Amino acid sequence: MLIDIKSRLDQPEVAELLEYSIFPDPVRLEQTINDYKRGEELEMYGYEKDGKLIGLVGFRIDSGRVMELRHIAVQPDYRGQGYGRGQILELIHLKNPAEIVAETDEDAVDFYRNIGFEIVSLGEQYPGAERFRCTYAVEPEEE
Repeated sequence: MLIDIKSRLDQPEVAELLEYSIFPDPVRLEQTINDYKRGEELEMYGYEKDGKLIGLVGFRIDSGRVMELRHIAVQPDYRGQGYGRGQILELIHLKNPAEIVAETDEDAVDFYRNIGFEIVSLGEQYPGAERFRCTYAVEPEEE
């Protein structure tokens, strides 16, 4: 179940998960946490299983109902079990976006491809690091 964890940004378990989704650098981690603290438009939800935080997803939604996934992570012991996909499905239900977009690298692009995102290469954004734009058009829920 997804819960709003923006008020828990200072907890070590949140920082640990967030670190999985960014370049592991203490300065960058602190900057990212501060971005979420200061950015009213930024939201962060966590996925709990048996009272333990095992995943998180950070995002923003623009006025056109486009959800930009900024960060998504699952604890290593729980990867490959559908929790990343589950977080996205719950977000669709909770926030009702028209479209979801994310930018990622070669390490994570298959995750998005495997759950139905359209993938477009952005080329090498910096030497040796190809980036990808991942887009998912959300089907409207039937009443």
